[in-house]
Amino acid sequence: MRITSMVFENEEHIPSTYSCDGANLNPPLVFIDVPKTAQSLALIMYDPDALAGSWTHWTVWNIKPETKEIMENSVPQGAVEGITNFGKTGYGGPCPPEGRHRYIFRLYALDQMLNLSPSTDRMALENAMKGHVLEWNELTGIYER
Repeated sequence: MRITSMVFENEEHIPSTYSCDGANLNPPLVFIDVPKTAQSLALIMYDPDALAGSWTHWTVWNIKPETKEIMENSVPQGAVEGITNFGKTGYGGPCPPEGRHRYIFRLYALDQMLNLSPSTDRMALENAMKGHVLEWNELTGIYER
């Protein structure tokens, strides 16, 4: 399984359109070779270089396993977005106070759907996924102001 984007390569710069300096839209993402046994997909975007520790920018789960891509500024039909470290649901783009930060988009293939509310944060999502991850992969983008 792989995750890619049409707007940046792995370990390359994320365009400012997808940051707090631009339109703050989620970038388009493409999913390749999802396991046939997957019942759902989950996505977590986070910044491991944040001063306060790993900062969650976006969580989405119950993505249908046949989903091939997430379009720019959209969420797949039926998927659920959770609470980020910004204190709200939805995408929050790169916005580092200083320096060069990595932004990791980690895609999980799961053996079940998740019964979680939109008030779920990353820790609760990761706990719910324990024992249900079939495969995962990640795409890393870089952003510096």
